[in-house]
Amino acid sequence: MAKVILEGHIVVPNSELDRIKAELATHIQLTKAEVGCLKFEVLPDLEKPNQFNVYEEFVSQADFDNHQERVKNSKWGRVTTGVERHYSIRYQECSGLNKVPC
Repeated sequence: MAKVILEGHIVVPNSELDRIKAELATHIQLTKAEVGCLKFEVLPDLEKPNQFNVYEEFVSQADFDNHQERVKNSKWGRVTTGVERHYSIRYQECSGLNKVPC
């Protein structure tokens, strides 16, 4: 089985910044409670006030897909429609042999 890792950032328009910040804590809380979520971080960039750095790990493709579907149909999904997303996705094999946590 391969865990899914998403890394990158979002760029938020000035006009949406306050709204995004207001919803972020709820989005993080809901995501961390999802089945299969191993790690989820959305952190403000220290040098770019409109950028938030994103890091996600999910146990499986199915868990990641469920997360994407939930987000698409959530308040966070509606609030972030004008956000630029810059992500890369990779897969990391998980087994007891290579000591990769899953």
